[in-house]
Amino acid sequence: MRIRIVDAFSTRPFTGNPAGVVLLDSDAFPDTAWLQQVAAEVNLSETAFAHPLPPGGDADWALRWLTPATEVNMCGHATLATAHVLHTTGTATGTVRFRTRSGVLTTTAGPDGAITMDFPTAPLTPVEVPPVVAEALGCEIRSAYDTGPDVGDLLVELADEKTVHALAPDLRALAGHGGRGVIATARAEDRAAGHDFVSRCFFPAVGIDEDPVTGSAHTALAPFWSARLGRAALVGLQGAARCGHVGTELRGDRTLLTGSAVTVIDGELLATG
Repeated sequence: MRIRIVDAFSTRPFTGNPAGVVLLDSDAFPDTAWLQQVAAEVNLSETAFAHPLPPGGDADWALRWLTPATEVNMCGHATLATAHVLHTTGTATGTVRFRTRSGVLTTTAGPDGAITMDFPTAPLTPVEVPPVVAEALGCEIRSAYDTGPDVGDLLVELADEKTVHALAPDLRALAGHGGRGVIATARAEDRAAGHDFVSRCFFPAVGIDEDPVTGSAHTALAPFWSARLGRAALVGLQGAARCGHVGTELRGDRTLLTGSAVTVIDGELLATG
């Protein structure tokens, strides 16, 4: 079967967030242990596995996401990568509906190749800053929020953009705080640079030290920054060594995420179980 590596939330190879994509010909998923072995072999933050569903239902494809260590409830960049592969190979056109652990997620390709994803908005609940997180990040935390069961991260607001870019956290300490990981964010210093806020995401508890560009995190970042900046449509910049832009549009309990993608590797998976 074919396996592809796609750089999501980017228009250029070797930027954005890479994801593995495996489109299955079967009408069901293989054994989960095999999926996990493939994800560990690919060794990217997520590998997406999808198979077609019978026509006439509420979704067109079933979709699952696995890190090298575990399966996750939601992944934006691997969803974008999967939709990109479906459209660029002619397997699908227009709108594609995916059945996932987070319900039915819809993606729509625009005329410029950018893909807009319709995701549930993460609920934000203010929480006390866990001491282990403050110590691991090594900087002042202005506020902290639980992002609900689908995202499962702790969102922390830092003082400014420079502080976010300079983070060098104690990853072992972060891995023990509970939940999937930590989203660190701050307001953009200069909107003329093309983004409204910045973020970095650390998920050592699920085998990902730092995720370059995280779609699911933006379902929490969108309501957080839209409330502060007074606009529904924003652009976030995420990443350190690799980075990418995510367009967000808050629509109540749904958040639209928009980005581009580029296929970097297209090969054959020989170990088929």
